[in-house]
Amino acid sequence: MSERLEHVWNAIDPLRLRQTLMDMIDIYSPSGKEEDIQLYLEERLAAVGTPLRRQIVEDERYNLITTMGQGEPSLYLVGHVDTVAAWDIDEYAAIEEWGVVRGLGSADMKGGCAAMVETWLALATLPEEQRPSVGLLLVVGEEENGDGSTKFLTEQCPDWAIIGEPTSLRPAFSHYGYMEVALVTQGRRIHSSLPELGHNAIESMLRVLLQIERSPLFSQQPSKLVYSIREMSSSRAGFVVPDRCDTWIDLHLSPDIQPETVRTELEKALTHARKTIKGLSLEASFDFESGGYELELSNPLMEALEDVFPRLNLPLEFVPFRSHSDGNLFYQAGSKPLILGPGSLETAHTSEEQTTLAEVEAAARIYASLALAYTQTDQQN
Repeated sequence: MSERLEHVWNAIDPLRLRQTLMDMIDIYSPSGKEEDIQLYLEERLAAVGTPLRRQIVEDERYNLITTMGQGEPSLYLVGHVDTVAAWDIDEYAAIEEWGVVRGLGSADMKGGCAAMVETWLALATLPEEQRPSVGLLLVVGEEENGDGSTKFLTEQCPDWAIIGEPTSLRPAFSHYGYMEVALVTQGRRIHSSLPELGHNAIESMLRVLLQIERSPLFSQQPSKLVYSIREMSSSRAGFVVPDRCDTWIDLHLSPDIQPETVRTELEKALTHARKTIKGLSLEASFDFESGGYELELSNPLMEALEDVFPRLNLPLEFVPFRSHSDGNLFYQAGSKPLILGPGSLETAHTSEEQTTLAEVEAAARIYASLALAYTQTDQQN
């Protein structure tokens, strides 16, 4: 272990890190309402004296950007401070038991953000001439439309980004693509005791969804194309046959499947549905699509990963990141994103969301190792 890394690891304070994590979870910060948590983090980061600025996204919403070292960093630690809305506004706060921390955003991704902030505080204890050229970016809006990262990427695009989404500390150099499809069926409202005189929009929607599911598109391995009906709602007007049904579909695509291919096949399935389902009135829109990516494992961060994981007694296992994240935006802009963070994706967005203090501390040590190793490699090149 180099003297610099040993110094930084010794400067990582588990008690301070725990406090940061618990404080962050206790600050409610759903997308669009991130100001309180950014004010908290701004105060934390301002104390170390590295250049710190707000990047306005809209109104009272802003990213936080801080840098150290010489020149414009080509590596950024990136975390999003927003969460989905609370499942229970009275029970979103942090609870710790036997080293397990539960609460809204504990995995997605306040655990990763807290680890990155602690990494930053530890790196800042190095003499200025020994500090790596690295940036820390804390963005808003990831859970909605990625407007925080989009704003950052209009101004600069680092060569590498380490994004602390929950991967159970398994590095993800590959990332699934994502598509969002909205469907609307229209019917004819009638009293529910006389359904034969109306047209049930829900029944029409169910028939459409069955045809989509039977499409050849889904005959391949399930892990290649993940299909999820996220939400369905209908008109609520009392004791009647519903005359409208709205459905939102999520599709997660392995890196080798292109969104345009999926869209073409879905359009074929929808065309067939319009021809074969009696009385169908169907509208479809492809509201969002982003391709995945797969980075070469021969890259400047690999040597550091191969060194630090045995030191932490962690298995070095590579996984694809199956959800959508700002990693897609960074890749499209020309950056190379590594997704790596504490907590598991399985519990994210649920009432069982959790991470562990051990994983969050390990993440801080990994981020420090990557920052120092990459900067040294970058300077040699």
